[in-house]
Amino acid sequence: METLLYKFHSALSNSLISTTTPSPKFRLHQVRFVSPHTPTSRRIFGMAQAAQNPVTQQQKVVIPNKYGEKLVGLLHETGSLEIVILCHGFRSSKEHRVMVNLAVALENEGISAFRFDFAGNGESEGSFEYGNYQREADDLRAVVQHFSTAHRVIGGILGHSKGGDVVLVYASKYHDIHTVINISGRYDLNCGIGERLGEDYMQKIMEKGYIDVNNKDGSVSYRITEESLMQRLTTEMDEACLHIDKDCRVFTVHGSADVIIPVEDAYEFAKIIPNHKLHIIEGADHVYTNHQAELVSAVLNFIKSCLQPDKVSTSI
Repeated sequence: METLLYKFHSALSNSLISTTTPSPKFRLHQVRFVSPHTPTSRRIFGMAQAAQNPVTQQQKVVIPNKYGEKLVGLLHETGSLEIVILCHGFRSSKEHRVMVNLAVALENEGISAFRFDFAGNGESEGSFEYGNYQREADDLRAVVQHFSTAHRVIGGILGHSKGGDVVLVYASKYHDIHTVINISGRYDLNCGIGERLGEDYMQKIMEKGYIDVNNKDGSVSYRITEESLMQRLTTEMDEACLHIDKDCRVFTVHGSADVIIPVEDAYEFAKIIPNHKLHIIEGADHVYTNHQAELVSAVLNFIKSCLQPDKVSTSI
């Protein structure tokens, strides 16, 4: 297991990463000549060609999940064979800054990306549920099958916060993805509940059968049922991690200044997942407010190292 303590000193400005940034030309710096006739080199040359001729149009795609609900996503299509699927966090959506910036950065590198809303979130159908880790893994399964059926290669699944847990649960359950990126996921799902619901949350939910979480104006933001709470409490990330295939490459990124999910959780993932790489971004908070460029750089480097085993060198 490899741990990288990383301080980023690039001149790249965070303002360069946004939904309106045009896709730049991609320069492929090859270490050596690669024959275009092997499967590996065909992937590399395909990515280079897609990046040199980027398709900037984003396409809305609707995919039904196994429960008959329509999942809505946005495809950043570059024409690459590979596609990376991005999963948002708790009560978030595909429009979260982390999701958008990573999708655009992948697109700029010639790698297609798909960001979507889990059921009950964003534009997707369904009702929001508090726990739902297994069901969201099933949503991800529907997305993976959709693109696999279209003869695309899933180059990786990436999740932020709760989405980080979902992609790990998926990898432990389905074993068909070999590159997984966990950004700021929580290791112990029993933690973090009291801070949000109050330390007496179990007593409250046993008395009423639910807990309403209110907005600042007193209106109900969402309801937590006893069933949905138990879905979270019975999802054991340590057990899930033990069932991830050893040939599945897992990359965990975490900010050292995260107060939502402490950085210690990332070190716990590093201890238990055998084929694991850990990358700590110094000073970053849970949503990488001032560290978007560092996050993008770390994720892109890892994905490209997995998709390009001949170590094609590129720079952002």
